[in-house]
Amino acid sequence: MKTINEAVSATIVEKKSKFISNLFYVDNMQNAEQKIEEIRKKYYDARHHCFAYRIIENDKIIERASDDGEPSGTAGAPMLQLLSKNELVNVIAIVTRYFGGILLGTGGLVRAYSQSTMEGIQKAKWIGLEKGEIIKFPVSYQNLAYLQYYCKKNEISILETNFDEEPYVILEVTINEKGKFLHEMEEKQFSIQKMEILQGKYIQKKVQ
Repeated sequence: MKTINEAVSATIVEKKSKFISNLFYVDNMQNAEQKIEEIRKKYYDARHHCFAYRIIENDKIIERASDDGEPSGTAGAPMLQLLSKNELVNVIAIVTRYFGGILLGTGGLVRAYSQSTMEGIQKAKWIGLEKGEIIKFPVSYQNLAYLQYYCKKNEISILETNFDEEPYVILEVTINEKGKFLHEMEEKQFSIQKMEILQGKYIQKKVQ
């Protein structure tokens, strides 16, 4: 699965109608609804604000789409299909239409909303999403340097280090990385005891 790491916008014109696509990273339905409201306010004088999004919640992909007054199936559905085809999640695509006075017909609308969404998808920078965990475990100061070196080399994010009464470190690691990580630490006599899984998380990784 993939997502995008920054908002993008693209504009096309079809028979005098202007279609403005905006794509955003969102990680829950509330964020998605906020983005829709932001676009409605920004382009307050536009006739339609059609959208589609795919969001991971509790290991399930939630999908929603809206034609926002356009003929049924001509906007939201083809937009959602493009997000799905490109395996994009935690992304909302919103296409705003300024009517140009010429009717496009259902086929023309499908093509225009699809093209506008695809322009945004192609413009976006993609980031991979892998299932992972945020873990916490004790660490000694003498082991910290090697841990930091290993994590930097393998693009594992250290979220927190603490050297108060009970020194510990918190990091996020993908499920695929976790086994290798624990094995490598064991080989360096850095045996990880009392590891605590704080939460599951989908972790962003560079698309190879």
